Order: sequence, then structure tokens, then C-alpha cells
Amino acid sequence: MDSDSSSGIEEAALIRAAQNGDQGAFEQLVRAYDRTVLRLAMNLLRSPEDAHDVYQETFLRVYKNLRSFRSDSNFHTWLYRIVTNVCLDHLRKRKTRREEPAVTATSDGPRDRLEGVPEERAEGDPQRALISRQLGARIQAVLAELTPRERMVFELRHYQGLRLRMIGDALGTTEEAAKTCLFRATQKMRAALGEFV
Repeated sequence: MDSDSSSGIEEAALIRAAQNGDQGAFEQLVRAYDRTVLRLAMNLLRSPEDAHDVYQETFLRVYKNLRSFRSDSNFHTWLYRIVTNVCLDHLRKRKTRREEPAVTATSDGPRDRLEGVPEERAEGDPQRALISRQLGARIQAVLAELTPRERMVFELRHYQGLRLRMIGDALGTTEEAAKTCLFRATQKMRAALGEFV
């Protein structure tokens, strides 16, 4: 028996034990997936505070709904669906409570918040650094303008490297619907980044 099938059997046993109220088994499941959940939330929301909120909310939902999980399903996909739904909820709330603007008013006049972010490379070319900052700011602005679902699909594909089929599964939709959503998001991104691409 190979290690993948034995780890799958082990995970199935953990899930059954957790469904039957075994707290230790549930904690082992959390430990097995905690970094994946936190990394995904951080990449999608770009905020450590929001990512930790999503992490807690995700495992709370897993705990509450674990009894309804069917063992013929893929646990990883089921968990991804929960994480992406919680992230979508956060993105929708963020849209309604206006994100902080990239430019703020100071006593010296308007100031771009990105100017306060230090250049990672000491030997960085100032011209290249400026273009990189402008591009980064433009990408973030476009991401903020996408619908929560478009942003989720775009980031899952381009930042997480997930295949469209898995994105569709995670969002509870079809691969074709995820592809259409990605196409719309990509078109908006290309239109907004015209001079950079």
C-alpha cells in the first residue's frame, strides 16, 4: 500500500472519529490543515487580522458541520469550499465598509501610502522600483473593483495556482462558470493595466 492511500485511510478514520465526538481527532484534522487554511486566507484577503478571523470562522464551521460531511466526498475540497465562502463573506463586508484609500491627506499634501512601504532590495533600481510600486498599486485597485467572486476566482487561479475544476468545486459551481468568471476578471485586469502589459 502506498503512503497516499494509507494517509487517505488515516484521514478518513480521523474524520469518522471527529464526527463521533472525538476532540483529539478533530484537533489532529485542524493541525493537518491549519497552515493551508491560513495561507489561503492571507493570500486572498492580504490582511493578517482578517486571515486569522477567517481561520477561526472556518474551523468553527467545520466543527459545526462535520457531522454532515459525507465520506464519499473529498475533505480537502469541502474545506476549501468553506474557506472560500468565509473569504467571500469578508470581501463583501469589506466592499460595504469602504477600504482605506491608497492616497491620504497630510499636512504636506496628498501622500501615497505605498511610498511608506520600504523597498525590499537595497540595490533596487529607483525607476524599476517606481514602476513596480505603480503596478502593484494598480493591481490592488483593480482587485478591489472586481466583484468578490471574480476576485476570489482570479486569486485562487493566479496566486494559489488552483485548477479551474478545483476552483469551481471550492465555490460550489462548475468548472465552466469558474472559467467564465476568470475570463471577466482577466479582461478587467487587462483593461486597467493597459500601459503595463
